Amino acid sequence: MNTMTHAAGRLAFSTGIDAILRDVKKNREEGIIKLVDLMEKYMSGEKLDINYDTVREMFCDKDCTLNKYTNRLLDEIDPHVLKTTALNLGYEAFFYGTKTIRKMRTIHHCNIPWLILMDPTSACNLHCTGCWAAEYGNRLNLSLEEMDHVVTQGKELGTYLYMFTGGEPLVRKADLIKLCEKHKDCAFLAFTNGTLVDEEFCKQMQKAGNLYLAISLEGFSEVNDLRRGEGVFAKVMDAMTLLKQHGLIFGTSICYTSKNIETVTSDEFIDLIIENGCRYALYFHYMPVGNDADVSLLPSVSQRKYIYKRVREIRDMKHGKGLFTMDFQNDGEFVGGCIAGGRNYFHINANGDAEPCVFIHYSGANIRTNTLLECLKQPLFMEYYNNQPFNENHLRPCPMLENPEILQRMVAKTGAKSTDLQSPESAEHLCEKCHAYAKEWAVSADQLWKESKHIKHAYENYKQKE
Repeated sequence: MNTMTHAAGRLAFSTGIDAILRDVKKNREEGIIKLVDLMEKYMSGEKLDINYDTVREMFCDKDCTLNKYTNRLLDEIDPHVLKTTALNLGYEAFFYGTKTIRKMRTIHHCNIPWLILMDPTSACNLHCTGCWAAEYGNRLNLSLEEMDHVVTQGKELGTYLYMFTGGEPLVRKADLIKLCEKHKDCAFLAFTNGTLVDEEFCKQMQKAGNLYLAISLEGFSEVNDLRRGEGVFAKVMDAMTLLKQHGLIFGTSICYTSKNIETVTSDEFIDLIIENGCRYALYFHYMPVGNDADVSLLPSVSQRKYIYKRVREIRDMKHGKGLFTMDFQNDGEFVGGCIAGGRNYFHINANGDAEPCVFIHYSGANIRTNTLLECLKQPLFMEYYNNQPFNENHLRPCPMLENPEILQRMVAKTGAKSTDLQSPESAEHLCEKCHAYAKEWAVSADQLWKESKHIKHAYENYKQKE
């Protein structure tokens, strides 16, 4: 799709969204159905495993969770934010971006990511147990120009979704807003502790319309503040109140461990964050990264089996809680296994190192000396490309946590170096912490995989598709 066709397509989609939003004010049900029709029109030919007729039925059923979830969005989200989300996530990232990425993978014979994760800074106003960012120190930063250059190169490859971690990315919130304003066709999401959210920032987010937040929570005040610091939970609740008042889209980022796994999936906890305006919850399995990582925080086999089922119960859009949830360790079947190494995403740390994953701190390329495409073609990333999926059982997706021998082999083969400038950790040391866990989980994971009704997707291995 050339530039003129791309612009014309965006304009046509924008016009369609405007018409639908007008229709929603007159007859909400008819307007929502027209939105589904528009999605089906633009996404036809894409293998998304969506039954649009079923979606229409769910939207029309007033007792259905999806109906209630959608109505809350229409009632509570700022209209400009809603439209910008439809354009940037819907048209640019899902439609135009997906098509462009698949084309670029064929051309360049390497992984091309759907999203890129960057650390604007390693600085943080908190120091949380188990946070990978804590391993970097606090004096590293990507300049605004460097981040802008990444986004500019990324869009040429079809990448229209960018996420920020840290450190605490809102330490650089002025620069993040500048990025959003310059790249009005992209969607941005910041993983944040929430303590730097204020009225002025909410107004800036509302005006930009294309920045979303995932606020870190590990439970209620007692557990959360034990890890993050006294008073942090109360500050997070205040931030959510402000974000909700300004009609902004936000959710939570939750690291589950052996200590908090039941709490962060409880009805009481889920009801609390929904009531406070959260639209999604992103669940991350604790990873024993760093020389001093506490392996006792790794969930037990029974706990992991529990959260595998519980997260799916919560996000059930027929009878669930009305919160979109993702579990990045147990939802591998929906994305074909490991998504790192540029397959669906990769990580750029605050020193500019292009790492395969936020939890895999090894690299052989840096954005300050390499183009984005060169970073994606570095030897370590090509090992990912040539070996994904790492396991046919997508409940065992990771080359570190569930298949530690693979990461150790890839790092040794490619000569990738540790990117931890404060306390470098060898791949052998990292993977040794995972062997017992991987062995114990394999038995239950294989049984679950055998019993589950999963669909084999065409995109599980891009090389096979091409």
